[in-house]
Amino acid sequence: MTDTLTFLGLESSCDDTAAAVVQFHGGRGEILASVVAGQTELHAPFGGVVPELAARAHAEKLDLCVEQALARAGVGLANLDGVAVTAGPGLIGGVLSGVMCAKGIAAGTGLPLVGVNHLAGHALTPRLTHALAFPYLMLLVSGGHCQFLIVRGPESFSRIGGTIDDAPGEAFDKTAKLLALPQPGGPAVEAEAAKGDPGHFAFPRPLLDRPGCDMSFSGLKTALLRARDGVMRDGELRAADRADLCAGFQAAVADVLAEKSRRALAAYLSEGPHAPAFAVAGGVAANKAIRAALETVSAAFGTAFIAPPLALCTDNAAMIAWAGIERFRAGGRDGMALSARPRWPLDEAAPAMLGSGKRGAKA
Repeated sequence: MTDTLTFLGLESSCDDTAAAVVQFHGGRGEILASVVAGQTELHAPFGGVVPELAARAHAEKLDLCVEQALARAGVGLANLDGVAVTAGPGLIGGVLSGVMCAKGIAAGTGLPLVGVNHLAGHALTPRLTHALAFPYLMLLVSGGHCQFLIVRGPESFSRIGGTIDDAPGEAFDKTAKLLALPQPGGPAVEAEAAKGDPGHFAFPRPLLDRPGCDMSFSGLKTALLRARDGVMRDGELRAADRADLCAGFQAAVADVLAEKSRRALAAYLSEGPHAPAFAVAGGVAANKAIRAALETVSAAFGTAFIAPPLALCTDNAAMIAWAGIERFRAGGRDGMALSARPRWPLDEAAPAMLGSGKRGAKA
């Protein structure tokens, strides 16, 4: 295996079209270029992501993002050692757009093709940014997913807890919609929360009365709806009440994640890892209040806390290129038979938490 590998990564699982070039050298990774084309303005009139519009936008922008990434990195296709692409989970139209683009590049150049689980991209990001050693505890907390994972290797993940309904990012988006705030909801709710009193409204902390690391956020969203309706006057919500609702909601999410992190850390540390570390990734990890709460918990256990830069917490292709390099170095390869998967649990041996069906387990 060569000491230096340079990969192109493609990401199109939701509403960000991204391409990146990442290089592995001397045992560490380096991001040579990362391009992300967002779709916020495209979906803003609809109050959320419209899958068909997202897929069309990906198809239009993927090749442009690839060109920009290669140009910024100062490399050509001939300088690459492989192409990595998100093959799931995600909105199937977007995932398919990325997979087909990657197949075209691989077929035209003869480069190896590596399919990547989008969640593995997030989970392996601390390896790219901090060269973190296996095994480490990961809290993957995003718009569509929330789970505690012990990351044992590039393709070895043990889930020890997760959400049984809404993911926190989904709850933030729904909260923003209920309070007439713009999308994406996470940053909007966080900005309002900074102006509010987190103790003004009494919100529940779901599942804290039960053992284990599983979480629930659907009831918290319902509690916010009832609290909002209780203070509205003539169909209007006062600015102060909106800020207090956001602050209370954010505090409740942070408290739940902090307590469940304590339990997950205890379970992880019981295995006696030689270099214990607690990492967090995903879009919700960009929330400063939540990140601070998790850092406090980690410090109480004397465990290193790893949070990638904010730009690498949200969807990006650098994490996909890196995860592709990790898989490739471990012997992972995919051919033209690589398929797009709307559902793809990281720990496929664990029972489904969110149900299953013809398309497989949701998580």
